[in-house]
Amino acid sequence: MIQIDNTLVSLDVLERQFLCDLSHCKGICCVEGDSGAPLLEEEVGGLEKAPPKAQEIIKKQGVAYIDEEGDLVTSIVNGKDCVFTCYDADGTCKCAVEKAYREGKLFFYKPVSCHLYPIRVEKYDTFEA
Repeated sequence: MIQIDNTLVSLDVLERQFLCDLSHCKGICCVEGDSGAPLLEEEVGGLEKAPPKAQEIIKKQGVAYIDEEGDLVTSIVNGKDCVFTCYDADGTCKCAVEKAYREGKLFFYKPVSCHLYPIRVEKYDTFEA
């Protein structure tokens, strides 16, 4: 550990490469967990204009909810998938919000908590959003 001002930083940050390997993990961060992705209050409006397939679920349960820890998070489906997940032909989980943004159909990229995983998918295979 090193200390920078009042923050302790693991040496792993300096010694290891932290990079999402989507081909390896298949987007499991959008599926596993006990609640959805953490949201900022101001992100909810951007998500309410989500892709059509997500809208079906959003109409039933909303874009977000308060989880057991009191955090605002994205809605989940069947107790696991983020409401905005979609899968490509090889079963890789991808973000329908990011896909819609890249296609110019949405002006909101995705929640900042999702940016914490350093992934940038330039090309989507065919899949339903």
